[in-house]
Amino acid sequence: MFGIKFTQFDSMTYVIHFKNGQIKQEGRGLSFFYYAPKSSITVVPMGSRDIQFIFSESTKDFQTVTIQGQITYQVVNPKQLAEMFDFNLKTVSKSAQDNFGKINQRLNNEAQTAASACVQSLTLKEAMRSADLICSKIDNGLKESSLIKLLGLEILSMNVLAVKPTPEMAKALETETREALQKEADQAIYERRNFAVEQERMISESELNTEIAVQEKKKQIQEKQSEIKIKEEENNRVLREMRIAADISIEEQRMTIIDMKVDNDKKEADAKGYLIERTIQPYKDIDWRTLMAMNSKGMDAKDNIAFAFRQLAENTSKIENLHISPELLTSLLDTTKENKKAQR
Repeated sequence: MFGIKFTQFDSMTYVIHFKNGQIKQEGRGLSFFYYAPKSSITVVPMGSRDIQFIFSESTKDFQTVTIQGQITYQVVNPKQLAEMFDFNLKTVSKSAQDNFGKINQRLNNEAQTAASACVQSLTLKEAMRSADLICSKIDNGLKESSLIKLLGLEILSMNVLAVKPTPEMAKALETETREALQKEADQAIYERRNFAVEQERMISESELNTEIAVQEKKKQIQEKQSEIKIKEEENNRVLREMRIAADISIEEQRMTIIDMKVDNDKKEADAKGYLIERTIQPYKDIDWRTLMAMNSKGMDAKDNIAFAFRQLAENTSKIENLHISPELLTSLLDTTKENKKAQR
């Protein structure tokens, strides 16, 4: 309406909005209104891109090799790239593919230039084995290229996928390699057979040596076992003698202890007997009545009655009649019971 439009871009697109020839705004993922008759919009894709390259070079020995690889790059300075190519919004769908086609071709040229000096210093066989070296040379050449810096690009990765000779040379190399491998195979067969014969001889000799060593070891083991048995018997004999000697010593000590105990018991018994004999010697000829009279301090009337009964018992032949009242017996029995209770 009246030339005013609205546009919107994703985050992977760098936008420069020119108005009357001056930059009004710029950045990634912008959305804005603009007046179409006086505005010009430049749109530069920011995503990374992969390009395949393949080119031929001559080696040091004048053989042609084909180098195939891949370059990954991205735009890091879109304003600088926009100055070199037309990325106008009105023609971006048509010109963007042509622009990146040109960029890819320039990168291919730079890669071939960087690889040329390296490949020309190598022979064919060296070049075929030097993919990493060629890749490193191309990568360094691209990163140091003033053209790539001028375009505002950054090399993310560089890979050499293959270094191949011409089909005829590849066939010749295959034949040469096949013959060399066949020769090596024949030599390997000969060496393997010779090695097998030598190994058989060594195995047989080793088996004989092993058998001799085994027999010798068995002999040593038997001798060692005999020595061990003799030593064990000797040790057992010594142990038995030591046990017998120990038992004899213990029995002798026991006999000594028993004799000492018997002597001590005998002496103790003799001492007790002598003491008793000496104690009762003064009382041996004294009448028991006298002794009772001497010990009359703790006696009462009932004890005297008991002594009287004893004298009556001794003179029963002289007694014709004896009368004892029941009250007297009851009194004596009650006293006996009380004495037993007191003792308990």
